[in-house]
Amino acid sequence: QVQLVESGGGSVQAGGSLRLSCAVSGRTASIYYVGWFRQAPGKEREFVSTISPSGLDPQYSDSVKGRFTTSRDNAKNTVYLQMNSLKPEDTAVYYCAADRAGGGYRATDSYRYWGQGTQVTVSS
Repeated sequence: QVQLVESGGGSVQAGGSLRLSCAVSGRTASIYYVGWFRQAPGKEREFVSTISPSGLDPQYSDSVKGRFTTSRDNAKNTVYLQMNSLKPEDTAVYYCAADRAGGGYRATDSYRYWGQGTQVTVSS
């Protein structure tokens, strides 16, 4: 069993930055693909980014590309999402998710394990 715990959410003004963390426990984190998703009120959960077990070739949605960066520290079993130049439309609950397989990484049903989420609020 794998447990994921997000932290680092909060409130920030537009243009500001936040760094989210996803702590992975229960199994060796380095064998899992880890994705970040977000869900705004009244909207479906959407893909934000994903990172492979090695940390190479992370992928991003078009809406965050160039502003968000995902990285991982396998020694600490932690994956990060650095969010810069935040916009009000980035306001959402952010979730990390993990799975052994990396195919279909933009889809929520490609990930078996999910965290509880952390709220990010960006004010204008």
